[in-house]
Amino acid sequence: MSDHDAQLLRALHDEHAEALYAHALRLVNGDRQRAEDLVQETLLRAWRHPESLDPSRGSVRSWLFTTARNLAIDAWRRRSTRVGEVFTDDFPEPPEVVDEAERAVEAWTVAEALNRLSPTHREVLVECFYQGRSVAEAASRLGVPPGTVKSRTHYALRSLRLVLAEMGVTG
Repeated sequence: MSDHDAQLLRALHDEHAEALYAHALRLVNGDRQRAEDLVQETLLRAWRHPESLDPSRGSVRSWLFTTARNLAIDAWRRRSTRVGEVFTDDFPEPPEVVDEAERAVEAWTVAEALNRLSPTHREVLVECFYQGRSVAEAASRLGVPPGTVKSRTHYALRSLRLVLAEMGVTG
């Protein structure tokens, strides 16, 4: 760092640090450590880009405040996209034991409920849920517009719920 750079940084700090710190505190909801980091990073950016501090380009304080705001937004975005780790002394629950007999009964119950639906409702549910087709693919296979597939799916699911309720299935 040259003598001139050190003087520039010292002058920036002396003139703007207090106001910049107050601004940074508001940006980070009173977190003093993050506010100090924000001021430090802002002044570092000013030192790295002295051309931005040319008074003919606008107010130096305005540039510093805008840079601090942008840095705070960037930091907030990074934190909000990061998944936090969870530490615990407890062991995770063991996976549920799958009862094959229960699964078979459920499958038979759903098959019986599907058989009680109208053919158009049954075929749209089979295409979309059992065959895993998209709305466009199901529309093409069934020879109907995509909007028709969507509305049939909606009404088919309502009908399926009612049939399952009549059969005594809850949940």
